[in-house]
Amino acid sequence: MQQTRKMELMVGSFVLAGICAILVMIFQVADVKSLGSSDTYTLNAEFDNIGSLKVRSPVKVGGVVVGRVTKIELNSDSLIPVVSMAISSRYNQFPETSSVKILTSGLIGEQYIGLVPGFVFDDEEMLADGDLIEDTKSALVLEDLIGQVLYSVGGSDSAEE
Repeated sequence: MQQTRKMELMVGSFVLAGICAILVMIFQVADVKSLGSSDTYTLNAEFDNIGSLKVRSPVKVGGVVVGRVTKIELNSDSLIPVVSMAISSRYNQFPETSSVKILTSGLIGEQYIGLVPGFVFDDEEMLADGDLIEDTKSALVLEDLIGQVLYSVGGSDSAEE
């Protein structure tokens, strides 16, 4: 009886440790830093094409995550996608000449926003909460690139004949 009870306790402990390990892995993969709300400010950008960018995609500067995409919506007047980003308040020194582009991790990996700080001039203003970043570069869509290559190859063949 004592041996069975000890074995059940060991199995239960092993299962509990396994569940904890799985939860830690889930939080690591989801890149959850804290469950509370941290101090952020919002920047917006308009793109012609956002590709497969999603809410919660990272915003990176030189590979370092400085924020997350919080909202993606269509501008009702211009019918252009508008992306809202929550940037950590400790990174509040981006000049108005900064630019953003949609990049891809690897060949067909997840898409994220790359924020490129602009040059700081003497009278340069810094981006503040709610500002629009005007210098943007849209996502490269793999299907469009393949189509362009096929079209250019087909066009050059027909021009030689």
